[in-house]
Parts: sequence; C-alpha cells; structure tokens
Amino acid sequence: MPGKPRILPERAKVAVLISGSGTNMAALLYASRAADCPYEIVLVGSNNPGAAGLTLAAAEGIGTFALPHQGMARIDHDMAMDAAIRASGAQYVALAGYMRILTAEFVTGWDGRMLNIHPSLLPKYTGLHTHERALAAGDSCGGCTVHLVTAALDDGPVLGQTPVVILPGDTADSLAARVLIAEHQLYARCLSDLVAQGSSPDFLIQQVRELALALPETDEVLSHAMPCFGIVKGKKFAYVSNDHHGDGKVALLVKISGADEQAQLIELDEARYYRPPYFGDGWIGIRLDLGDTDWDAVATSLNRSWHSIAPKKLTGLFSAADQF
Repeated sequence: MPGKPRILPERAKVAVLISGSGTNMAALLYASRAADCPYEIVLVGSNNPGAAGLTLAAAEGIGTFALPHQGMARIDHDMAMDAAIRASGAQYVALAGYMRILTAEFVTGWDGRMLNIHPSLLPKYTGLHTHERALAAGDSCGGCTVHLVTAALDDGPVLGQTPVVILPGDTADSLAARVLIAEHQLYARCLSDLVAQGSSPDFLIQQVRELALALPETDEVLSHAMPCFGIVKGKKFAYVSNDHHGDGKVALLVKISGADEQAQLIELDEARYYRPPYFGDGWIGIRLDLGDTDWDAVATSLNRSWHSIAPKKLTGLFSAADQF
C-alpha cells in the first residue's frame, strides 16, 4: 500500500524592505521558489517608489508597497510601513538594503523576527564604507553578516557570517562584488534557519521549559506523553502538546479562570487559542508554532497558571521577591 503523502508545514510569510536595486531581495525570492524552502515572500516594501527592486518584485507576482519618507516624521513613516507589512500577513521582516534607521518602536514590534544583512564581519565596521575600511585596516578578509535587528545600529545576535578573502590589488568595488555573491547565499540560508526554528517542536518546547523551570519549586515530568510542569511533588500548571493525538499543533496548555475566559480568548484569536480536549474549561491551549509567538505573554501565562496551583507559602514568597 502506498504510504501517506508527505504534508509540508505552512511556509512562513516574509516581507522584505529595500531602498534600491534589491539584489538581496531577489536572492531571497528565488531561493523561496525551491520546494523545500520554509518561507515565502509576500511583500516587498520601500521608502523609494523608484527602487528597481519594486519593479522586479511586481513582475514576479509579489505584492509591493512604497511610501516616500520625505516630509514625514520618522515614527509616522515607520508606523505606515509597519501597517503595510502586517496587512500583508508577514510574520518576519528581512531588511535588504533598506537605507533607513528604524525607530525603536518599529524594531520592538518585530523583536526576534526581523533580520538584516551587513557587508562586514560584525562587530567590525558597522555603518557605511565597510569595504574601504577593511582595506585601509589591512584586513585579510572582508565578508558579510546576517543578524537579528535591535535598536542599536548593525547590532543584535549574529545568525551567520561568511568571510571573503581580500586579494592583492583589491579595490572597494572588486571586494564588494565578491562579498555580494556571499551575501546572496548566506541570507537565504539564515532566513530559512530562523523561520524553521520558529516552528521547530524542540526549539519551542525548550523555550517553554526555560520559562517554566525558572518559577519557584518547579519540576518537569512526562505525562500523557507530554512535557508537564508542576510544583515539585505537587499539582501541575502547564503541559506542552506536540502533535498530540495527531492534531498537528505545538501548543502550551495552561490553567485559566474558567469557561468565560476560555471563550473570550478563543474569540479574540481563534487561530492561536483553543479548548484542549480532555482538559476542560479551566485550561486553554496556546499555539506556539504560528511563527509570531510573544514569549513575554507566554511567560505571563505560565506565571499566572503557576500562581493558581502553588501553595500560599510559595506564592507569598514569590510576591515578596517581586517587590525587590
């Protein structure tokens, strides 16, 4: 008998921001055409309506958005770009030659889900003229770096780097041309790794584990084939469901106040929240595999669930500690 057809996970939706020719955007786009690529480009946005990359994206059937920044307050422009990105359904943002310094408000809204490529081996040579600076310093290599975006310029955790050797007689232009080849290969690989991590059961379970075990007097056991967290030798306050009974979900199950809160959460976001079978009205399932998990909110849910079952002597000590 033939086996079951392979069901591929839904691909993560990515918006790319550019200001010019968009060669890195094109590299990401064409990499996404591979059958096993875990992402798709849903929007190419720019602060420059004349950017050549917009023409290419439109010709390839990708939605585009352009808004000139001249005459706009930086925060207003950022929020308009943010609104267009969210309207596209994007879960991640890739900066690809976007020549605007982003506001902290914009960056915070995409914390952990926005990445950038920079033409140097960071932390060397943040900012502009990276190739000239590498040559002037007598470096043996230039290169490129993909990193998560933070409010600090060209900062944030490094996701990948590729060194590019500097040859005798190199100019900034000749070095830049070879670094660009490396950028085109590195960026798609790092983006793929990042979005795949966001739906990896091992990664998601580990994030919950670290948050849950940071709560006082907590341990982990296996219950009903699920990682389960509770007070040591006491009640349980959280489970992680990984395709439990073949439902295809990676989700956190936590205690809530009851049926009314359960219904309110499901109505608020029925894609994320659900009534977990066999657990009753006092629990809620929270999908972790949608690619946009708010881990601060997860920590709050775990904390609240822990408080609901922890002995008063523990909750009292915990509350006292929070005051310091």
